[in-house]
Amino acid sequence: MTDVKLFDKWETKVEIRDPGLKNYINLRPVLVPRTSHGRHSRKKFYKSEINIVERLMNHLFVAGHRGKKHKMTSGKFAGKSMTSYNTIKDCLEIIENRTKKNPVEILVGAIENAALREEVSSYQAGSIIARKAVITAPQRRVDMALRFFAQGAYKKSFRSKKSIQQALAEEIISAYNKSKDSMAIQEKERLEREAEGAR
Repeated sequence: MTDVKLFDKWETKVEIRDPGLKNYINLRPVLVPRTSHGRHSRKKFYKSEINIVERLMNHLFVAGHRGKKHKMTSGKFAGKSMTSYNTIKDCLEIIENRTKKNPVEILVGAIENAALREEVSSYQAGSIIARKAVITAPQRRVDMALRFFAQGAYKKSFRSKKSIQQALAEEIISAYNKSKDSMAIQEKERLEREAEGAR
Protein backbone atom coordinates (compact mmCIF):
# COMPACT_ATOMS: atom_id res chain seq x y z
CA MET A 1 0.00 0.00 0.00
CA THR A 2 1.43 3.40 -0.98
CA ASP A 3 1.71 6.22 1.54
CA VAL A 4 -0.91 8.96 1.35
CA LYS A 5 0.63 12.33 0.52
CA LEU A 6 -0.89 15.78 0.99
CA PHE A 7 -2.24 17.00 -2.38
CA ASP A 8 -0.64 13.78 -3.70
CA LYS A 9 2.73 15.60 -3.49
CA TRP A 10 4.12 16.14 0.00
CA GLU A 11 4.92 13.89 2.96
CA THR A 12 3.33 14.86 6.26
CA LYS A 13 5.74 12.90 8.47
CA VAL A 14 7.35 15.96 10.02
CA GLU A 15 9.01 16.27 13.43
CA ILE A 16 7.33 18.73 15.81
CA ARG A 17 10.10 20.11 18.02
CA ASP A 18 7.92 22.12 20.44
CA PRO A 19 6.63 19.56 23.02
CA GLY A 20 3.77 21.87 24.03
CA LEU A 21 2.31 21.86 20.51
CA LYS A 22 2.81 18.16 19.71
CA ASN A 23 -0.78 17.17 20.54
CA TYR A 24 -2.29 20.20 18.80
CA ILE A 25 -0.67 20.08 15.36
CA ASN A 26 -2.33 17.26 13.42
CA LEU A 27 -0.19 15.86 10.60
CA ARG A 28 -2.38 12.85 9.84
CA PRO A 29 -1.85 12.06 6.14
CA VAL A 30 -4.77 13.18 3.96
CA LEU A 31 -5.01 13.48 0.20
CA VAL A 32 -7.54 16.35 0.22
CA PRO A 33 -7.41 18.57 3.34
CA ARG A 34 -11.13 19.30 3.51
CA THR A 35 -13.51 18.03 6.21
CA SER A 36 -17.15 18.52 5.20
CA HIS A 37 -20.36 19.21 7.11
CA GLY A 38 -18.66 20.33 10.35
CA ARG A 39 -18.41 16.78 11.64
CA HIS A 40 -16.15 17.87 14.52
CA SER A 41 -17.97 21.07 15.46
CA ARG A 42 -19.78 19.78 18.57
CA LYS A 43 -16.72 18.07 20.02
CA LYS A 44 -14.39 19.63 22.57
CA PHE A 45 -10.92 20.36 21.16
CA TYR A 46 -12.20 19.19 17.78
CA LYS A 47 -9.65 21.38 15.99
CA SER A 48 -6.86 19.07 17.12
CA GLU A 49 -8.32 16.33 14.89
CA ILE A 50 -8.18 18.49 11.75
CA ASN A 51 -5.07 18.52 9.58
CA ILE A 52 -2.98 21.66 10.15
CA VAL A 53 -3.09 22.59 6.45
CA GLU A 54 -6.90 22.49 6.54
CA ARG A 55 -6.91 24.70 9.62
CA LEU A 56 -4.82 27.29 7.75
CA MET A 57 -7.26 26.99 4.83
CA ASN A 58 -10.18 27.68 7.20
CA HIS A 59 -8.43 30.79 8.53
CA LEU A 60 -8.31 32.21 5.00
CA PHE A 61 -12.13 32.23 4.89
CA VAL A 62 -12.28 34.78 7.70
CA ALA A 63 -8.90 36.26 8.48
CA GLY A 64 -10.36 38.20 11.39
CA HIS A 65 -9.67 41.82 12.15
CA ARG A 66 -7.41 43.87 14.37
CA GLY A 67 -9.04 46.24 16.83
CA LYS A 68 -12.76 46.96 16.78
CA LYS A 69 -13.13 47.82 13.11
CA HIS A 70 -12.94 45.54 10.11
CA LYS A 71 -9.97 47.09 8.34
CA MET A 72 -9.53 44.12 6.01
CA THR A 73 -11.91 41.63 4.51
CA SER A 74 -11.42 38.10 3.26
CA GLY A 75 -13.42 39.19 0.20
CA LYS A 76 -13.50 36.58 -2.53
CA PHE A 77 -12.50 33.74 -0.15
CA ALA A 78 -15.58 33.92 2.05
CA GLY A 79 -17.26 30.51 1.83
CA LYS A 80 -15.47 29.37 -1.32
CA SER A 81 -13.66 26.13 -0.50
CA MET A 82 -12.09 25.56 -3.92
CA THR A 83 -10.59 29.08 -4.04
CA SER A 84 -9.01 28.59 -0.63
CA TYR A 85 -7.93 25.03 -1.56
CA ASN A 86 -6.16 26.21 -4.74
CA THR A 87 -4.56 29.13 -2.91
CA ILE A 88 -3.03 26.86 -0.26
CA LYS A 89 -1.83 24.39 -2.90
CA ASP A 90 -0.17 27.17 -4.95
CA CYS A 91 1.31 28.66 -1.78
CA LEU A 92 2.92 25.33 -0.78
CA GLU A 93 4.36 24.98 -4.31
CA ILE A 94 5.91 28.48 -4.04
CA ILE A 95 7.41 27.57 -0.64
CA GLU A 96 8.87 24.35 -2.09
CA ASN A 97 10.39 26.20 -5.08
CA ARG A 98 11.97 28.87 -2.89
CA THR A 99 13.28 26.75 -0.03
CA LYS A 100 13.84 23.38 -1.79
CA LYS A 101 12.33 21.72 1.31
CA ASN A 102 9.06 20.01 2.19
CA PRO A 103 6.55 22.91 2.57
CA VAL A 104 4.69 21.07 5.38
CA GLU A 105 7.94 21.08 7.38
CA ILE A 106 8.33 24.83 6.72
CA LEU A 107 4.72 25.47 7.82
CA VAL A 108 5.15 23.51 11.07
CA GLY A 109 8.44 25.30 11.81
CA ALA A 110 6.79 28.67 11.13
CA ILE A 111 3.92 27.85 13.53
CA GLU A 112 6.40 26.85 16.25
CA ASN A 113 8.30 30.14 15.81
CA ALA A 114 5.16 32.33 15.65
CA ALA A 115 3.23 30.68 18.52
CA LEU A 116 3.22 33.14 21.42
CA ARG A 117 3.94 31.80 24.90
CA GLU A 118 2.21 34.39 27.08
CA GLU A 119 -0.19 37.29 26.65
CA VAL A 120 -2.12 39.84 28.68
CA SER A 121 -5.56 39.17 30.15
CA SER A 122 -7.77 41.92 31.59
CA TYR A 123 -10.03 41.50 34.61
CA GLN A 124 -12.08 43.85 36.77
CA ALA A 125 -10.93 44.45 40.34
CA GLY A 126 -13.43 46.75 42.01
CA SER A 127 -13.82 49.83 39.82
CA ILE A 128 -10.59 49.41 37.87
CA ILE A 129 -9.60 47.11 35.03
CA ALA A 130 -6.36 45.29 35.88
CA ARG A 131 -4.06 43.56 33.40
CA LYS A 132 -2.20 40.37 34.17
CA ALA A 133 0.27 38.22 32.20
CA VAL A 134 -1.08 34.71 31.56
CA ILE A 135 0.38 31.64 29.86
CA THR A 136 -1.28 31.02 26.50
CA ALA A 137 -3.04 27.67 26.04
CA PRO A 138 -1.44 25.42 23.37
CA GLN A 139 -4.59 25.29 21.20
CA ARG A 140 -4.75 29.10 21.21
CA ARG A 141 -1.03 29.33 20.40
CA VAL A 142 -1.59 27.40 17.15
CA ASP A 143 -4.78 29.34 16.32
CA MET A 144 -3.14 32.72 16.87
CA ALA A 145 -0.16 31.81 14.68
CA LEU A 146 -2.47 30.70 11.83
CA ARG A 147 -4.56 33.85 12.23
CA PHE A 148 -1.44 36.04 12.04
CA PHE A 149 -0.36 34.23 8.85
CA ALA A 150 -3.75 34.89 7.22
CA GLN A 151 -3.89 38.53 8.36
CA GLY A 152 -0.27 39.17 7.32
CA ALA A 153 -0.92 37.70 3.86
CA TYR A 154 -4.06 39.82 3.36
CA LYS A 155 -2.21 42.93 4.53
CA LYS A 156 0.65 42.36 2.06
CA SER A 157 -1.61 41.54 -0.90
CA PHE A 158 -4.33 44.17 -0.26
CA ARG A 159 -4.17 46.89 -2.95
CA SER A 160 -0.91 45.39 -4.17
CA LYS A 161 0.31 43.61 -7.30
CA LYS A 162 1.40 40.72 -5.09
CA SER A 163 -0.97 37.75 -5.18
CA ILE A 164 -2.35 36.21 -1.99
CA GLN A 165 -0.41 33.00 -2.76
CA GLN A 166 2.91 34.88 -2.91
CA ALA A 167 2.08 36.96 0.18
CA LEU A 168 1.12 33.88 2.23
CA ALA A 169 4.24 32.00 1.10
CA GLU A 170 6.44 34.97 2.06
CA GLU A 171 4.73 35.26 5.44
CA ILE A 172 5.28 31.56 6.25
CA ILE A 173 8.91 31.54 5.04
CA SER A 174 9.68 34.72 7.03
CA ALA A 175 8.15 33.19 10.18
CA TYR A 176 10.17 30.00 9.61
CA ASN A 177 13.36 32.11 9.39
CA LYS A 178 12.28 34.24 12.42
CA SER A 179 12.49 37.32 10.23
CA LYS A 180 11.13 40.72 11.32
CA ASP A 181 9.36 40.93 7.93
CA SER A 182 6.79 38.43 9.23
CA MET A 183 3.70 40.00 10.79
CA ALA A 184 3.26 36.84 12.91
CA ILE A 185 6.72 37.28 14.47
CA GLN A 186 6.11 41.01 15.03
CA GLU A 187 2.76 40.35 16.74
CA LYS A 188 4.20 37.55 18.87
CA GLU A 189 7.01 39.80 20.11
CA ARG A 190 4.61 42.71 20.74
CA LEU A 191 2.20 40.59 22.80
CA GLU A 192 5.01 38.97 24.78
CA ARG A 193 6.51 42.44 25.49
CA GLU A 194 3.12 43.60 26.80
CA ALA A 195 2.86 40.49 28.98
CA GLU A 196 6.35 41.10 30.39
CA GLY A 197 5.30 44.64 31.36
CA ALA A 198 2.11 43.35 33.05
CA ARG A 199 3.82 40.82 35.30
